[in-house]
Amino acid sequence: MHLHRLEVEGFGPFRARQSVDFDAFADDGIFLIAGRTGAGKSSILDAICFGLYGGVPRYDGGEKRLRSDHCEPEDQTAVVVEFSTVAGHFRVTRSPAYDRPAKRGGGMTTQAPSALLEELTDDGWVGRAARVVDVANALDEILQLSQEQFLQVILLAQNRFADFLLADSKERQALLRRLFGTGRFSDYQARFEERRRTAEQALSGRRAAVDARLDEAERVVAEADLGGEHAVDAPLTSTDERLAQLHHAIARADYQVERLGTERATAEKMLSAADSALVERKEQRQAQDDRDRARIALAALEAQASEIAEAARQRDRARAAEGLRGILAAAVKAASALASADAARQDAVHTAAERGVPLSDSSGDADGASTGHDAADAEHLRKWASLRTQEVGAWQRAAELEAQTADRTADLAEATAAVATASAALNEVDAERASLPEQLATLAAERDVARRSGDRADDLARQSEQAAQRHAGAVDAARLASELSAARVVEADASAAHANAQAQLAELRKRRLDGYAGELAAALTVGAPCAVCGAVEHPSPAAHADPVSADDVSAAESVRDAAARAERDATQHLGTLTADHAVAAERAGGRTVEQAATEEDAARAAHAAAISDAKVADALADEVSKIEQRIGDLDARHSAASEALGAARTALSLVEQRTSEAERLITDARGAHASVADRVSETQALIAVASVAADAIDEHATRTVAAAEAAAERDDAIVLSVFDSAAEAESAMLPAAEIDGLDQRVTEHSAERKKERALLLDLEMRALPDERIDLAPAHEAAAQARVSWLAAVDADSRARGIQTSLSAIVAAAGAEHASSAADAEEFEVLRGLADALAGRAGNTRKMNLETFVLAAELEEIVASANLRLHDMSDGRYQLRHSDALAARGAASGLGIVVFDAFTGHTRPAKSLSGGETFLSSLALALGLAEVVTARAGGIRLDTLFIDEGFGSLDADTLDTAMRTLDELRQGGRTVGVISHVEAMQEQIPAQLTVRALPDGPSMIDAPRSAG
Repeated sequence: MHLHRLEVEGFGPFRARQSVDFDAFADDGIFLIAGRTGAGKSSILDAICFGLYGGVPRYDGGEKRLRSDHCEPEDQTAVVVEFSTVAGHFRVTRSPAYDRPAKRGGGMTTQAPSALLEELTDDGWVGRAARVVDVANALDEILQLSQEQFLQVILLAQNRFADFLLADSKERQALLRRLFGTGRFSDYQARFEERRRTAEQALSGRRAAVDARLDEAERVVAEADLGGEHAVDAPLTSTDERLAQLHHAIARADYQVERLGTERATAEKMLSAADSALVERKEQRQAQDDRDRARIALAALEAQASEIAEAARQRDRARAAEGLRGILAAAVKAASALASADAARQDAVHTAAERGVPLSDSSGDADGASTGHDAADAEHLRKWASLRTQEVGAWQRAAELEAQTADRTADLAEATAAVATASAALNEVDAERASLPEQLATLAAERDVARRSGDRADDLARQSEQAAQRHAGAVDAARLASELSAARVVEADASAAHANAQAQLAELRKRRLDGYAGELAAALTVGAPCAVCGAVEHPSPAAHADPVSADDVSAAESVRDAAARAERDATQHLGTLTADHAVAAERAGGRTVEQAATEEDAARAAHAAAISDAKVADALADEVSKIEQRIGDLDARHSAASEALGAARTALSLVEQRTSEAERLITDARGAHASVADRVSETQALIAVASVAADAIDEHATRTVAAAEAAAERDDAIVLSVFDSAAEAESAMLPAAEIDGLDQRVTEHSAERKKERALLLDLEMRALPDERIDLAPAHEAAAQARVSWLAAVDADSRARGIQTSLSAIVAAAGAEHASSAADAEEFEVLRGLADALAGRAGNTRKMNLETFVLAAELEEIVASANLRLHDMSDGRYQLRHSDALAARGAASGLGIVVFDAFTGHTRPAKSLSGGETFLSSLALALGLAEVVTARAGGIRLDTLFIDEGFGSLDADTLDTAMRTLDELRQGGRTVGVISHVEAMQEQIPAQLTVRALPDGPSMIDAPRSAG
């Protein structure tokens, strides 16, 4: 790769456009980029990296912006890099995202990042890509170096090459992995490790499940004392022996369930009899309480009689007053309306007099006081308004023409513009004919570019399909990982769920026994004997408050059985999910969901772009044909444009004539007013004032009559009512809600008295004793019966639960034990492969597959570096690759030590002095560059940059470094050195100077060659 030219504008410290011609240093072979610290020497390398890769590594993760802080809002930010490779001569133009003034609406807007890639051909610069993503894809193919490789072999940034020498094994492994792309070997290892771990977990899970189930079953047997006479004290080691012993325990559990079921039935009969006796005693006790309460309530109601009578009187007077509410309100409303109408009449007459509207000769004073001639005034005002309305009608046509003045002006301007447009169209036809050949050539070139891009559509479609399959695999793997965790929780919770179901079953059985009395009472019929006591009278049947049916109990038993099955199903489901997860991870190819989605989106975008380019090529071919056809049509268009120009000039003459006639009519109608519209508006306002005054006079007369009629009706209604005056009727009025409340209070008091008398009479007829009935003996008998029944139920439930649980656990353990043999065989094979790839087992260096590959690459890098270090150190130092076992889990085989010929021993690289470290690092960086370029297909490195580091060298060592750099330029290579060391400036005559201006920004002085 050879750099030819760099242009920067609005980038880093450079505001104005700066240009660097690297070809000017081709004869010298080595040149110096000089300048004071902070002037912007390294920003030249930043601009090169940004132009080629769209990023600047030394700013990664920080807040530094690429756009120059010295830029004004309207300044442009752009970087242009011109370079050549074996693929051709290219120029890339790139701009970052930055804020600029909005073109519309004011404020700032974000300028999107842009990129343009061009190639120099025999016909000049030809565009190759114009989108950021397309430029990046094209440069990947042209440069054949990643950004990380580019920074290690071409742009050796400030002391960056020393990092590789002084790094520990972990850091060196990360860098070599990025440079040589060995991540795939780590992926191989991770996949086999995951398969081994999955197989081990599956096998351990099965064995643990078998042991856990057997331990649980033996615990149940021990707690339930089902060992029998043949139980042994020593633990059984064989799984088959343990299963056989547990089957004997299941048989003993079956016998125990049958015996305890009989005992529970007997206890249930005794509990039912005790509960019936307790219910009868409780009913008599409640009747005593109801009788005493009724006596107290009736006495309280009798004491409220006088208060209730007063409430009834207030209610009756309020109802009588309510009938007069409408008449009284109408009289008040009529008087108010009369007052309002009189005020409105006075205001309207006064306004008319002020505005100059004449009233009749018989009208009242100017203040509008009534004189008894209201009808004559109203008639006179309406006749005056009618005469003014006729005058307004005569001016309407002129007012309309006046309102259309803007339209006529627009028509005149439009006609004038039409003449100009027709003339311009004629000129445009002539100009278009001259530009068509150039357009034809441009479109043909764009068509060829689009066709070359569209031809890649099939290959990109296959890549897109493969990326979609990896994405689907990654999604499935992520989903199944979550389901695996949930399945393990489900399996662990299965036993707890079974115990919970058993407890719920026992609770339902208890509630059913508690409700037996109510259930028997619901079946009683009048005259039929009771199934318990045989009596034909049923004075106090029990209420069925908490019903539980036999079906409810049966359903709970089904739930308990389902819990046992759920535990077995959970284990089977866990094994299925484990296998499915391994398959999905294999399909994902080691990608995460985000990585796979990104790859799929990029592949789809590239495929879509190729398809779009193919369509663009077809469209451009059609455009070429259309332009050829348009050349033949231009003569006909020229004739048509000439005719259109003549018609436009005729139309302009007619518009000018109509405008002159309208102005004459408007002048006549306007008179002394500013406009016809003002004259019409003023007259119409006077007409409105006269009409309002006439209407107000008529309204006042109407309201006077209405007020007198309403007052007479009110007085007549008071005479016929129970009230002496309107004020008395108004004081008796109450809100409807208060009347209803009084009525409700009177009614409720009467109803309560009747109800309490009837209830007390019924209870007195039962002849209950005055002394309270004692419930303690009946409670004690029922409690003793319930304790016996609960003990029997609990014993029976435990026995049944133990029987069911033990059977299910033993069955699941047997099935799991039978299926674990195949898993053990598969696990041994996978473990051997995973240990070999991970460097375990017999690998004494603990070196995995990826580290082994990187160690081989490092050996070659060190060998290449020693070819220069031997001369640079006068034969004293030699780098050696170390495969010693690394400490604390770091990767072995990636160490670098320094052999010192003076002592005959090796020592760590960090023990070198500053100058020795620089020379060793430079040799290692050059060796690394040679190996990386060889792996990238033998790329030529015609341009190399080294940024700083020479300040740590003494004069002799600096001479040695200069000889090495001088060797690098052999074969046509150009080496750029960035340094502020004065000795370097004396030894390198070809220089490029960067200096900071007094007002802040920097500039690059013209290159100074040695010649």
